[in-house]
Amino acid sequence: MYFFKKIVSLLTTKSDMNKYLILGIGNIGDDYNNTRHNIGFDVLDELSSILNVNFESVKLAQRAESKFKGKKIILIKPNNYVNNSGKSLLYWRNKEKVDIKNILIICDDLNLHFGNIKIKSGGTSGGHNGLKDIEDFLGSPNYPRVRIGISNNNNNTSMTNYVLSKWTDSEQKNIKNIIQISTEVTFSFIQTGIERTMNFYNKKNFIDENL
Repeated sequence: MYFFKKIVSLLTTKSDMNKYLILGIGNIGDDYNNTRHNIGFDVLDELSSILNVNFESVKLAQRAESKFKGKKIILIKPNNYVNNSGKSLLYWRNKEKVDIKNILIICDDLNLHFGNIKIKSGGTSGGHNGLKDIEDFLGSPNYPRVRIGISNNNNNTSMTNYVLSKWTDSEQKNIKNIIQISTEVTFSFIQTGIERTMNFYNKKNFIDENL
């Protein structure tokens, strides 16, 4: 199955380098709003607000599109759960003919402390099932991603319960800023590329200690 998906992905027609596909990982349904696992959806919602576009229900996703610096931006929120993000990505990547280098995945990261954002051009899933599913469908781990830290070193809660829980009051004071920075990262990626974006934003903590 892995080999078949890889062949299908590679056999698509020539990519349009002026198109960018931004996918936020999250769970569908109101019960998951404002939960840690849905930070990817939250960033996509902020992007759509900045770009003044609305999401529409389409095949396998909520989709919006806009222009930025002469480039077409396609925003995708899979209409499934975190662990099943890959099918939606592959479908819209192939339909829109987006080069893998112009894909950006935005997700939570339990391995990063809250307030940290890490941009990578590729790599392992790091235990994130949504990224693992995307890797399986793309047939490659070499796609850009923004990983937003959600860990607070709380060892008294199971991992599943933790990622599906709401932000604490103290986290809520910072989450708006973290989402805003993540949108800046996205626009930087589109305008300047992954390398310059990594160099500028990585190794920074975005918590406002004065709050």
